[in-house]
Amino acid sequence: MAASNVSVASAGGRSRRGRRRPVMSDINVTPFVDVMLVLLIVFMVSAPLLTVGVPIDLPQSQAKALPQDNEPLTISVTVDGKIYLQKDEIKLDDLVPKLKAIINARHGNADEPIYVRGDKKVDYGTMMRVMGRISGAGYHKVALITEVEQGTQ
Repeated sequence: MAASNVSVASAGGRSRRGRRRPVMSDINVTPFVDVMLVLLIVFMVSAPLLTVGVPIDLPQSQAKALPQDNEPLTISVTVDGKIYLQKDEIKLDDLVPKLKAIINARHGNADEPIYVRGDKKVDYGTMMRVMGRISGAGYHKVALITEVEQGTQ
């Protein structure tokens, strides 16, 4: 009898007490989907808050975007003629001293481009006065920001 018990145990593998459930190969994706939906909602809510500068109705163009390494220096001109350096309102007469101070803070590096955003209804003379002051401060790489033209490719 003892011999038959040993042969059954060795042939069957495990005894009844040691049986385990078989390993499940199905992955529960519900937590993964829940996390992805939460992240999607977070990014959808936060994306409009990340726009740089002042809200301006930009003209459209077919020009390609310029590559940039760090946060660009941006000047915005609104439809009512207000001028903003980054997000701070500035008077036209204070623009040159501020830009020269920025050049000095960046160790005399005026080779970086400066970006100008202007509402499409801004007076041409106002834009030229702003660009003249930018040039007078020592910046010679001036890029105008536009929106991509819709409907043409």
